[in-house]
Amino acid sequence: MAANNRVGPKRLVVGAHYGLRDWLAQRVTAVVMAVYTLILLCWFFAAHDFSYDGWASIFAIQWMKLATLVALLSLFYHAWVGIRDIWMDYVKPVGLRLLLQALTILWLVACAGYAAQILWRV
Repeated sequence: MAANNRVGPKRLVVGAHYGLRDWLAQRVTAVVMAVYTLILLCWFFAAHDFSYDGWASIFAIQWMKLATLVALLSLFYHAWVGIRDIWMDYVKPVGLRLLLQALTILWLVACAGYAAQILWRV
């Protein structure tokens, strides 16, 4: 009976082993988004001009564009890890799961491209 418990060096190991890397990625991207949110809130509450021009002037500064792009890329990667885990956990047919993952990647890349285009238009 002890020979069939698959514990020890001959145990069966399955899975993609994304656990620690994804956990860490979720935490790092969440911290990046939280820091960006604090920066944006401080900037907003210190502002005196609550118009489109005042809002656009925040993003006219190069480092703020870069910080916004980093925050958005963090958001997209954070979303990818979460949605991919949902697809892997709940969608069992492999073909459908791969299709959904591919569509998710295309959607997130398109969102990232559109966000960059908007940021550098200001």
